[in-house]
Amino acid sequence: MNWIVASLVSALFLGVYDLCIKHAIRDNAVLPILFFSTLTGATVWTALLLAQAAHPGLLPASLVTDPLAPVQHLQLLLKSAIVTASWIFTYFGLKHLPLSLGSPIRATTPLWTLFGALLILGERPTALEITGVLITLVSFVGLSMAGRLEGVHFHRDKWVGFLLAGTMLGAVSSLYDKYLLGRAHFSVPTVQAWFSIYLVVLFTPFAIGWKWRWWERNEFRWRWSIPVIALSLLVADYIYFGALRQPGSLVSVVMSLRRGSTLVAFAGGLLLFGERSNWQKILAAIGILAGIAITVMG
Repeated sequence: MNWIVASLVSALFLGVYDLCIKHAIRDNAVLPILFFSTLTGATVWTALLLAQAAHPGLLPASLVTDPLAPVQHLQLLLKSAIVTASWIFTYFGLKHLPLSLGSPIRATTPLWTLFGALLILGERPTALEITGVLITLVSFVGLSMAGRLEGVHFHRDKWVGFLLAGTMLGAVSSLYDKYLLGRAHFSVPTVQAWFSIYLVVLFTPFAIGWKWRWWERNEFRWRWSIPVIALSLLVADYIYFGALRQPGSLVSVVMSLRRGSTLVAFAGGLLLFGERSNWQKILAAIGILAGIAITVMG
């Protein structure tokens, strides 16, 4: 599969991932959904680890994991902890916000990653990156104005705060990925496999607390979309990394095309969940995507 086509297919599955999250969490308990969806992903990787141990050489290189030292397991446990916090904030935010508002907010992750790179890694933005950031920020203000028409006031709505916190933690995870895959020289399947398994470990106490009613909580209803959340993300990431490995692929273009998932989720929110649409929201979403694309390409 050509790397441009692969990037677009990855974007499609990411959009499906967002739609499945919204379908699963509507009027439903969030923590069991997180537990069972991560359990699905961990089950897939556990099966692959067992197949690798039983029949070395059976799996393609893109699915083969490396042996790890205890300190390396702790490094991947830290990644899982960051993502656990990010997903808790994100899922609760998406539960209480229209997907046509929430998905563009989540699309700003590369913007916060850039800010982190500037502050932590000492990188310097190009003129194109600065232009992209400004377009994204202006579009974000436009999205907040569109949200007011639906009774969502960005500056005082706690669920917007939850979604922003989850998005920023997602950016922290991206920066940590850069360290793990770059400086620490972890392979992609090794990170994906153990990160998925440790997610289950970290979500288990939350699932137990929900089960035993340690806090006030909603009732849980099983939905087909719960395991599909994990499966669609696994497919999206696998195709994404495959696109990056192809000769001649441009990471800036791949990442920009992958942001097209926002359009899939945005359209799905309007068509499948009956969310309200207005020209301000549509223009703001397009502006955020354009700003992110310019930022990444810079």
